Amino acid sequence: MSQDPTAQAAKVTATEDTTLQRSFGMKEAVTITVGNVIGVGLFTTGAQIVGTMGSSVIIATFIAMIISVYPAKLYGEMGAALPFAGGTYKYAQLGLGKPAGVLAGWNFIASLIAVTSGEALAFAFYFKTLFRAFGIELPVSDMVLASIPIILFIITNVRGTEMTGRLQNGFMFFFWGVAIIWFLTMIPNINMPSYVVLPAAMQSTSPWGFIGMVAMIWWCFAGFETCCAMGEEIKYPQINLPRALRLSPYIVFAVNAIFQWFLIGIVPADKIGMIATADAPFAVGMQAAGILGIPMALLAAGIAFGGDFSTLNSSIAVPPRYLFAMAREGSMPKFFAKLHPKYKTPYVAILVLGILSLVLTKYDIKFVAEVSLFADLFYYVIGIAAALGLRIRHPELNRPYKAPFIKAGVPVSIIIYVVMMTQLSTYALISGVIWCAIGLIIYYICRARYGEMEDVKLNDVVLREEIPSPEEKTRMDKEYKLWGTIVLIACIIAITLYVIPFIF
Repeated sequence: MSQDPTAQAAKVTATEDTTLQRSFGMKEAVTITVGNVIGVGLFTTGAQIVGTMGSSVIIATFIAMIISVYPAKLYGEMGAALPFAGGTYKYAQLGLGKPAGVLAGWNFIASLIAVTSGEALAFAFYFKTLFRAFGIELPVSDMVLASIPIILFIITNVRGTEMTGRLQNGFMFFFWGVAIIWFLTMIPNINMPSYVVLPAAMQSTSPWGFIGMVAMIWWCFAGFETCCAMGEEIKYPQINLPRALRLSPYIVFAVNAIFQWFLIGIVPADKIGMIATADAPFAVGMQAAGILGIPMALLAAGIAFGGDFSTLNSSIAVPPRYLFAMAREGSMPKFFAKLHPKYKTPYVAILVLGILSLVLTKYDIKFVAEVSLFADLFYYVIGIAAALGLRIRHPELNRPYKAPFIKAGVPVSIIIYVVMMTQLSTYALISGVIWCAIGLIIYYICRARYGEMEDVKLNDVVLREEIPSPEEKTRMDKEYKLWGTIVLIACIIAITLYVIPFIF
């Protein structure tokens, strides 16, 4: 029996109206991922750990990288095989079941809403530092300053992914440029003895306390799979997603380690403890060292308009894709699946989650970190388990890239992440459980209202493999090789910096 042409046309239109456009390459996948990660963690809570650990922070940072590398490979496999909008939500849904998918997506959204508000507050701290460097105190509240970039990026993200990608590249390259200049200006202020003296707090730290600090440093890596959430908008995802995920943990390690090294070196050893509780540790560290004026203003500008803006841009762009994907399938209220008629972006989801981020700016960074860290660890546990679940439930799935040793790697990774979760405060655990319960309640209400949605077919249009031309593939290979070389050099430099003081 032939299908009614009118019905067939309606089906095509519906697909076009609910499918996102592929606009990003590997460069954007990397910069959106790294830009989302490098920000509030590195320049606030991660830097506070330096006040406790001193130069031994490199050990915690290295461990945080190691426990991120294998999960990144798992996400590379899932992202290449299932380049949907929604990332972990979709992987968990297909690999573990729909409730698990909802919990994964719901916690991812919670994490990045918290990160957005925290990053906006970090922007406010460092924007004020830009003026404090010259003795000027801005008479504006942190909440007001934090609201400005959130509103700005809500508007730019509604206007389309191409603008989002261009802004992300610009913010990241601005950040790198300013960072290099700042590094060069700080070299004369480095105190080598600071690297061989551990803070008093570190000398009395217990093994469990060390694990807790590793967990906070790992928060600086959380989001290494961000590009998967935008898999439906990345060109040649079967190639670009695994490549971006191979690079991202190492990039985050190099950036964190180098910034930590400079922070340790410029702060006098007897004052390093001051930054353990500072809202803007780098600014406080420079003040303790008597470094003001242009150097402090340069750092503040790089963090505020490079690091913070890159994270805000991506943290406002990515969670709506999860909510969009969940709503498109009826797991969340369907109005979140509406696309802008002109820009083809999930504008309702962007607006609602952006407003929630604005509300959370009234809370402090510590609250943000605890809420976000629980959500991060919880959804990574689900995402890691989903990789093995997909292998078992869908062995027929075409996997352009496969993570090695999955039967051993998945349970080991889950155990590591659960151990880190045990170091969270009771308040964070209770808040996280309540958030999960709310998500499941909304899901089951939507199921009752919309009915059980048809299972997603693995040969859906968004899974259609894109084949680059030979010329395009050659260009992509050269780009990836260049990125890999730069990242390797950066990691070698980062490790060498910590070794040199002990040699000389």
